[in-house]
Amino acid sequence: MPKKPFPSVKQLQKDAQSYIWHPFTQMQEWEQHPPLLINRGKGTFLYDVDGNTYLDGTSSIWVNIHGHRHPTIDGAIRKQLTQIAHTTLLGLSHPLSIQLAKSLVHLAPPGLRKVFFSDNGSTAVEIALKMAIQYWQQCSSPQPRKIEFIHLSAAYHGDTVGSMSLSGNGLFQKPFSSLLFSGRQQIEAPFCYRCPLNLQFPQCQMACIDPLESILKEKHEEIAAVIVEPMVQGVAGLIPSPPGYLQRIRELCRRYHVLFIADEVATGFGRTGRMFACEHESVIPDIMAIAKGMTGGYLPLAATLTTEDIYSAFLGEFDESKTFFHGHSYTGNPLGCAAALANLSIFKTERTLTKVQRRIPKLAVLLQTLSTDPWVGDIRQCGYMVGIELVQDPHTKKPFPLSHRIGHHVTLAARALGLLIRPIGNTLILMPPLSTSLKELKQMIDIIKVAIPLVRASHNSKNP
Repeated sequence: MPKKPFPSVKQLQKDAQSYIWHPFTQMQEWEQHPPLLINRGKGTFLYDVDGNTYLDGTSSIWVNIHGHRHPTIDGAIRKQLTQIAHTTLLGLSHPLSIQLAKSLVHLAPPGLRKVFFSDNGSTAVEIALKMAIQYWQQCSSPQPRKIEFIHLSAAYHGDTVGSMSLSGNGLFQKPFSSLLFSGRQQIEAPFCYRCPLNLQFPQCQMACIDPLESILKEKHEEIAAVIVEPMVQGVAGLIPSPPGYLQRIRELCRRYHVLFIADEVATGFGRTGRMFACEHESVIPDIMAIAKGMTGGYLPLAATLTTEDIYSAFLGEFDESKTFFHGHSYTGNPLGCAAALANLSIFKTERTLTKVQRRIPKLAVLLQTLSTDPWVGDIRQCGYMVGIELVQDPHTKKPFPLSHRIGHHVTLAARALGLLIRPIGNTLILMPPLSTSLKELKQMIDIIKVAIPLVRASHNSKNP
C-alpha cells in the first residue's frame, strides 16, 4: 500500500486547534492564531516544522537539563527498549528502579533514605502530604490531631487537589474551592522587595518568618507539616528567600515537632547551582519531592524521598493496616529510570554543576544590562532560575494591569527574534538548560533587550 502523505503544516495547525486542549491556555485566544509547531531539538535549540530556530529559554518548561538529544540519554533509552518498556513496581521490582533509588539517596541530603516513585511534581507532593498525615497516626507516639499543613501565601505546589490545596495562587484555585481541604494554614511571606518593612539583604531581619513561628507555637499539636519551595518560589515569579530563611524554618519545625517538606520539583537537579536547593543552607528535610529535571527533560518521572523514621511508621502486620495505600500504574517506569540514571551520570562526566557555578555570576552580569530598561522593575536570580519583572515605573514598582498582557507580548516579540520564554503575569521567566553556554546565554539576554523596547513602542503608540 502507498504511504499516506504526512499532513501539511496548515493541516496540522488546524487539527491542533480542533482537537487539543492545552494546559494553562485560554483556548479562545489560542484558536485565533496558527500555533507554533516544534518537531526537532538539539542542544539548547528547538526547530519548528518550517525549519526556524529558537533558543529554549524555558528548558521546555523547566525540565531539560543537558540539552535536547543528548547522546548519553538517547542511548540509554534505546538500550532499555531492547529489554522492556514497562513493568510494575506493585509486587515486583526491576534493576533500574533499584539503581536509581540508590543513586538518589546518595545524592540527596543525608538522612533521606527511602524513595517512593511517581510520575510528576504534583503527585510527588501529593504523596508527601499523605505520608505526613499517616505518619502522625502511626508513629511511636501517635498524634492523630496533627492533620493540618502550613504553606506560604504565594506558594505553588501542583495541580492535584492535595497539592493545589497547599498552593497560594487564587487564580488557579478559585473554581475548585469546594474541593480544597480545610486543614491548612497560610502565612504571608513577602520576601525581599515585597516586604512591607522594606527590608533588604543583607540587613533583612526575617520579620516575614514571625507569622510562622506564631502559628507553630499556638497550633503545633494540630500541624502535620510545613511545606516550602527551598530558596526560591517559582510560580510566584521567581521570588528568592532571604539568607538563613530556609534554615530558620527547619529549626522551627524541629523545635515544635512538625515535619518539614521540601518541594524541590522546580529547584532540584542543579537549577540553583547545587544538586538540590536545600544544600545552600545545609538543610535536611523530613520529606523531599523531586521531579522535573530527574530524567533530563525526556520522560515523566518523580520521587518522594523520606527518612528511615517516617518509613518505619508504615511497617507492621498486614491486619494493622499500616501500609501506605498509594501507587501509580507507571511508578518507576524502566524507560524513565534509564533516562534518569543517564541524566545523573552526565552530571559527573561533564562536571555540570562545576560549569554552572562558574557561569552563574557571569549570567548575573549579563542580566544587569537589562536593569537600565525603563520597564524592568526587578531582576531576580537564583542560579539558572531568573525572573525579570516588567513594571510601568521602575522607581515605584507600579505594575501594568494584567489585561495589558505586557509579559505575553514581550514573549511573542522574543519568539519572533528566536527565543522561547514564557511569562508569569508580567514577569518574564528565563530558565535555560544547565548546558547552555555563555554565548547562548548572551544571545538570550540580547533578544530580551530588543523585545522589550519593541513592545514598549507598540504599547506607547496605542496608549499615547
